[in-house]
Amino acid sequence: MTAVTAATDRPPAFLPLVAHPVRWRLLGELVRSDRTVRELTDLLDARQSLVSYHLTRLGTGGLVASRSSAADRRDRYYTIDLLGCETQLRESGRSLHPGLAPAAVTTPDPPGARTGRILFLCTGNSARSQMAEALTTVASRGAIEACSAGSHPKPLHANAVRVLRERGIDISHHRTKHLDEFVGQPFDLVITLCDKVREVCPEFPSHPGLVHWSLADPALSGTTDTETYPAFAALATELETRIRFLLQLLGDTPDKETHR
Repeated sequence: MTAVTAATDRPPAFLPLVAHPVRWRLLGELVRSDRTVRELTDLLDARQSLVSYHLTRLGTGGLVASRSSAADRRDRYYTIDLLGCETQLRESGRSLHPGLAPAAVTTPDPPGARTGRILFLCTGNSARSQMAEALTTVASRGAIEACSAGSHPKPLHANAVRVLRERGIDISHHRTKHLDEFVGQPFDLVITLCDKVREVCPEFPSHPGLVHWSLADPALSGTTDTETYPAFAALATELETRIRFLLQLLGDTPDKETHR
């Protein structure tokens, strides 16, 4: 008979890291949307120095990442690392008992009827929002009606077509669209993928839930399609992760918030 392995003497670092009430609230806000320090300070009604300190702790612990805003370089957007949280949560459960390691998150089978509408927005509607639209449609098996548009539409980027074709998705026939085409339409969620378009996002009469994913424009990572292709591939992977976790939340009513 194999001896039973006892739990480790000390709890995994993940547990005391997330157990702090301020850090737990920060993670809760970042699950909903990428945020700046100023926004998090307002949401928690806490001092900026305190929020910044705990964001640093979460970053060191591999649970939060940040990047400079493309709209205002003085700002930084903070993002929860969902894969990092998932991995550390599973390892923490396993450290107590092998049977307590939760299974990896999977996308549930959607119902036959459509369950919601999402609009993805970026500046050019040439890559980020087009890719998010297609990946959401496929991941939800059509249960989510996904649309995309841009504040300054430009032609569909060849690398956006290429990286999705490698995943078995063809968007070569997609046209780019201006966000004005959708302002009067009802949506459950409007997700901005570009810091600049977040600043100019109009009000929607249907009052959808508003979410921001701060994603860099992959087309700016080089001067040729060959140079920028790795950034497009990385973007597709990040979108797949974000969408996988987003679909887990769509059974709940999205919180309505304002961009301002």
